[in-house]
Amino acid sequence: MKTALRSIAFLALGTLAGLAQAADDAKALVDGYMAAWNAHDADKAATFLAEDAVYFDATVGTPQNGKTAARDNVIKVFIGAVPDLKWEMTSAPIVSADGIAFQWKFSGTNSGAWSAETPATGKPLSFEGVSFIRIKDGKIVYQGDYYDALGFNKQLGW
Repeated sequence: MKTALRSIAFLALGTLAGLAQAADDAKALVDGYMAAWNAHDADKAATFLAEDAVYFDATVGTPQNGKTAARDNVIKVFIGAVPDLKWEMTSAPIVSADGIAFQWKFSGTNSGAWSAETPATGKPLSFEGVSFIRIKDGKIVYQGDYYDALGFNKQLGW
């Protein structure tokens, strides 16, 4: 009986250790992803995404499907429009083996154009939001960002 209980205890500890390691891996992955954004390197940031990743910006409403679309239509746009951007985690994340959720702050100066129709304003911006990220096989397969678009737009004078 004692041997069986010890075996169960070791299995439970092993499982917990494995879950803790997976959670650490998820946090390390997102830390690297955010560091690439903060280094203003869209190509490096995209290496953290799965080929079939989905990037959903709730204020836009249309998901970007695939690594290339996320890189070109979200990451490059933000880095181009806010070349001095800083994206930082502002609260302890909620981490699991296959995902992470966290509050963040994004700041910088809009010194680049958002698009051909939306030129730079030259204004500083700072806004907070939340990201929900799902991870599979060491890559981000889903990112959902939720933030105050009205406050963001007011800061830029739109």
